[in-house]
Amino acid sequence: MPHQNDHGAGSHNISEPAFLVLGKLRRAHGVQGEIPLEVYTQMLELLAPESRVYVGDDHIPYTIERTRYKQDLLLLKFYEINDRTVVSELTNQILYVAAEQLPPLAEDEIYLHQLIGLNVYEEDDHYLGVLKEILETGANDVYLIEDESGGEILIPATDEMILGIDLEAGEMIVGKMTWYGEGN
Repeated sequence: MPHQNDHGAGSHNISEPAFLVLGKLRRAHGVQGEIPLEVYTQMLELLAPESRVYVGDDHIPYTIERTRYKQDLLLLKFYEINDRTVVSELTNQILYVAAEQLPPLAEDEIYLHQLIGLNVYEEDDHYLGVLKEILETGANDVYLIEDESGGEILIPATDEMILGIDLEAGEMIVGKMTWYGEGN
């Protein structure tokens, strides 16, 4: 039974959003249209000069003219803006990149965002639900699965537990869940 994902990110693939968050814009800096970015990504190449980025919920496109660091913030200057007053309107907006702009990965690698929305099945084909969130815990990630009744199942993202991922089919196969007290 196919399951629909209702995340509404605007992508053709139900498990992949159209835009990914790069960071949050802060208050304007100086008078020539620079604005600091609180960087959320580790892929700094997406913030290089000449990169196309998108601002706010409406995903308004801008092209980065130059960047420089000021303490732990990255100052951005867009070609389209040369004025403090104009750039101030972007304060507290989220900065995005289009998913198709991400660099290609090796054949056996995937981006974590591609997992969101996958239908999750146990190895015996028992449907568990839809992967809704990835929790970073330090030791290993944990996948939050929402079942059909709206409940949550947490699955450790370990090689022993995650048996297969098929992005084309929109499915993840996990090992049989063993519940505490089962079989006692």
